[in-house]
Amino acid sequence: MKHDLVVFVPGITGTRLTRDGEDLWSPRHWLLDALAFRKASDRLALPDSIGDERPEEPWAVEATELVRTPEMVPGLLSHLGHADIGARRAGLVPEQYVTFPYDWRQSNRLTAKDLAARVQRELDRWRGEVGHFYPRAEDEPKVVLVCHSMGGLIARYYLEVLGGRETARALVTLGTPHRGAAKAVAFLTGHGLAAEDEVRLVRRAKAAAAAPLLNERLATLCRTFPSLGQLLPVYAAVTRPDFPPGYLAYLTDLDVGLPSEMVDDAFDFHDEFDEAVQKNRRNSPDGELPYRMECLGGRGHRTVHGVHVTPEKLTFPFALDDEKLWTGDGVVPEQSAFARWALRRMDEAHWNGHRHGDLTTADAAVHQLAAAIHGTTAEETLADEEFGVVVPDFAVAGEPFEVLATGVAPGRPVTVVLHRPGEQQPTDRAVLTPGEPGEVRGELVAGPGTWVLTVQADHPRFTQREVVLVVEP
Repeated sequence: MKHDLVVFVPGITGTRLTRDGEDLWSPRHWLLDALAFRKASDRLALPDSIGDERPEEPWAVEATELVRTPEMVPGLLSHLGHADIGARRAGLVPEQYVTFPYDWRQSNRLTAKDLAARVQRELDRWRGEVGHFYPRAEDEPKVVLVCHSMGGLIARYYLEVLGGRETARALVTLGTPHRGAAKAVAFLTGHGLAAEDEVRLVRRAKAAAAAPLLNERLATLCRTFPSLGQLLPVYAAVTRPDFPPGYLAYLTDLDVGLPSEMVDDAFDFHDEFDEAVQKNRRNSPDGELPYRMECLGGRGHRTVHGVHVTPEKLTFPFALDDEKLWTGDGVVPEQSAFARWALRRMDEAHWNGHRHGDLTTADAAVHQLAAAIHGTTAEETLADEEFGVVVPDFAVAGEPFEVLATGVAPGRPVTVVLHRPGEQQPTDRAVLTPGEPGEVRGELVAGPGTWVLTVQADHPRFTQREVVLVVEP
C-alpha cells in the first residue's frame, strides 16, 4: 500500500566494500597485475570454511552505501549502478525508502539475519512517522522488499526461514535466481570469461590469451565467498555424453570440479527455504502467503542453462534440449527467475526484454517496479520488436571486440554506442550489419576502464545496455 516502508536489497557488487575509506572491489585495477591481485585478494578473500560466521578482523569490511556507478564481477554478472529507484521513480517520500547495503561476500543466511534486524528497526521508526505523511492510512504500515538478483534470495530467506513473513506487504524480485544460475558453475570452475561459444565473437588474440589467467584469479578469490556458492543451480542442469536423451542430473550427482562442501551448502540453503515455505503454508489458515509476490525478470537473451561434462572439459550450453526456446536475462535463466515457490503460472510474473544488470534502471522495468510497489498491475512488456544482445565480459584496450544482436527483424536499423559512465559523448559508435539470419554484428574499440555499451534498434525504438570491462594489455 502507498504508506508502506520500501526497502531495496541489492545483489552482488551492489554495495561498496571499503576498508579505511578505500574501495576494495575494483577488478580493472588488479586483474592483470600479479602483485596488485595478491594485495586485492589478501584484502577481499574470506577464511577457508567461514560458513555462516561473520568476517572479523582482518577480513571485515565496511558496507555502508550502494554502488551508484556500473560495476561487475567479470565472467558472472554486472549492474549499471543503483539509483534511488523507489523514492525517485515510484512516488514515495524519502523517509519511507531505505536501502540495505551489506557485505555481499558473506553467507546469505547471515545477511538475512542482518536484514531482519534492519527491517524491524526501520519499521519501528516509520510507524512513528507515517501519520505525518499519510494521515488517512487505514492500517499499520508493513514492508515492501524490492530486491535485485541475489538480494531476492536474502529477502525470501528472511521472510520464510527467519519468521519475517508477517512484517511484509510484498516481496518484489528483479532477476533473482530463485533456483540458482548455471553461469555460477562456469565462473567458479574458472570458465567465466571467454566461454567457448563466445570466443568466436571476440576475435581478439590478447583477450583470448588473458582469459585463462583472469578466470583462475577470479575463481580462486570468489570461491572464498559463501554467497557465490549459494548461487549454484539446484535444478537439474548437468548433462554427459552417455546420458539418455533428455536426462539431466544435479550438481550433487556428478563431480564438475567444485568443492563438495560448496555444492552441498547451496542445496542445503535452498532446501531450508523450501521446507520453511511448506511448513509455513501448512500452518496458514488458507495455505497462501501473507504477502504479495511480484516477480520481475528479463528474457530474450542467450543465457547459460547448464554444464556439459566430458572427461576432457566442461562446456556450458545455452539450451538443455531442442524442444523449446531457452532464454533468460543473460545471467539468470527465465525458469529460475520465475518464483515457482510462490506463483503458479509463468504469466503471473512480469517479463521484459532487458538484461540482468539493467533491470533496476530500464524504463520498462521501473514501470513494472512502481506498479508492484503500489499494488497495481503492469502489463507484460516483452514484444516481438525486442531483441537479445551478446557482449564479451571484457576486452583488452586497443583491440577490437564484437557485439552481436539476435532476433532482429530484417532491415531493422541497429546501432551500438560506447561511452564512459555518466558521460553522454560516445567514444566509439558502430552500425551493426547482418551476419547469420536474425543476427547483426559490429565492432568497437576502447581504452582501459569500465564502459557502458548501449545497443539501440529503431522502428520501434528499443534499447539494451551492458557493462564492458576493458583492461590494459
